[in-house]
Amino acid sequence: MSDRDPPNAAPQGDSTKAPGCPHAANPRPEGYDGDGVPRRYDPATEGARMGFEGRMSYGDYLHLDPILSAQHPLSTAHDEMLFIIQHQTSELWMKLALHELAAARTAIAEDRLRAAFKVLTRVSRIFEQLNSAWDVLRTMTPSEYQQFRPSLAESSGFQSYQYRLIEYMVGNRNVALLKPHAHRPDLLKALEAELERPSLYDVVQALAARRGLPIPADILTRDHRLAWTADARVEAAWSAAYRDPESHWELYELAEKLVDFEDYFRRWRFNHVTTVERIIGFKRGTGGTGGVHYLRKMLDTELFPELWRLRTGL
Repeated sequence: MSDRDPPNAAPQGDSTKAPGCPHAANPRPEGYDGDGVPRRYDPATEGARMGFEGRMSYGDYLHLDPILSAQHPLSTAHDEMLFIIQHQTSELWMKLALHELAAARTAIAEDRLRAAFKVLTRVSRIFEQLNSAWDVLRTMTPSEYQQFRPSLAESSGFQSYQYRLIEYMVGNRNVALLKPHAHRPDLLKALEAELERPSLYDVVQALAARRGLPIPADILTRDHRLAWTADARVEAAWSAAYRDPESHWELYELAEKLVDFEDYFRRWRFNHVTTVERIIGFKRGTGGTGGVHYLRKMLDTELFPELWRLRTGL
């Protein structure tokens, strides 16, 4: 050891640390070059494709260009973009909900209940997402909304044909509400076609009858164009399944899946009411409805009334 070496210094060229040991002198940290400069990760080194000339990319598959260029504010208000995107994304989620509800109805009609349970659970999660969207919209204040509200003219969520189609599909069928879509023959045709089909709840009653519940014959042959109305006999039939779930397990589980969905659906309606009241108070809606007063009436609508009411008698 040199007399210039500090006390206790290790002999030169004789490190006691093994090569590669994290405590070796001048270690090279992972992800860094020898001079300590971070190395930039290149996915191509692991086989990632980096060029897409003549190939389908992520944006191509999802058609992102038309989607991301579909926002056209009619004012200079900053918050109009929020309003547009919130409603456009809600319509996309409703499109998926319709896709899944149609699949559930088909599966129930074909006695494939496990498949129906899967997609009904997904529909509930979709409405959970729709509920979360109100939280974003509620960040807009009344004064901010008033900056662009005149740009909406008479357009209103009341005119959403997909929302109307969801209601028709699950059984809340009000023929009078076809009128706002009369100017669009294609949309009117889709809504009228849905009215000719048994609703999801009608299909559920037919399944229950096949599985041995005493569903009255007049219920099974009713006019599908009419809105469902609560029936004490249907409530009594489903009560039997709830009193002995082990003997009617799949019907019992199906009923709970429907209640789960309606639970989220009711929350979505309630959040709609509170968001509207928070932003415009009790003004009339842009589409001419009573605004909050109209929306509060909708809170009383039951999609599957017997499945809720039977709980009182258990």
